[in-house]
Amino acid sequence: MIKHSEQRVGIFIDVGNMYHSAKNLYGANVNYQGILKNAVAGRKLIRAIAYVIKSKTVEEESFFEALSKQGFEVRMKDLQVFAGGAKKGDWDVGLTVDAIKMADKLDVVIIVTGDGDYVPLVTYLQQNKGCLVEVMAFGDTTSGKLIEHADEFVDLGKDLGTYLLKKRRVRQVWNTPTKTRVA
Repeated sequence: MIKHSEQRVGIFIDVGNMYHSAKNLYGANVNYQGILKNAVAGRKLIRAIAYVIKSKTVEEESFFEALSKQGFEVRMKDLQVFAGGAKKGDWDVGLTVDAIKMADKLDVVIIVTGDGDYVPLVTYLQQNKGCLVEVMAFGDTTSGKLIEHADEFVDLGKDLGTYLLKKRRVRQVWNTPTKTRVA
């Protein structure tokens, strides 16, 4: 697909989908900064929104702050916990509504997810708003229909060095009565 510097771009990231795909496939975390940089590709960034679910864990606040510092608007929703213990947390409707509301100000809509539930959004944006729709996700966990309907599909699994964070090596330190040892 031809990309040029005058294209107005909006990026919509389904963080939950990306998080679980990266964890299940690679045991790693997503590099959202790498996604943002390569999605924009020298074009005019109008909005970049990351949709997250709050589950009240300790590390999530620093993660949400990091997303914000990288240039994302962070939209949060609480994890729903039902009486039977079932949990639900998704942004499908919210992301869809935002993309449709912003489409008139965009030339390209980039959806970062592998969820096939977004196929109707893709076709709506193409047929009714005249937007090009790019999808970025890990190919092994992306709906074939979503790939088929997108104007362009970027398989994040083809460049793991860019789209996954390197794991930091944790040093173990332990004390014994005779000496301190660092591994």
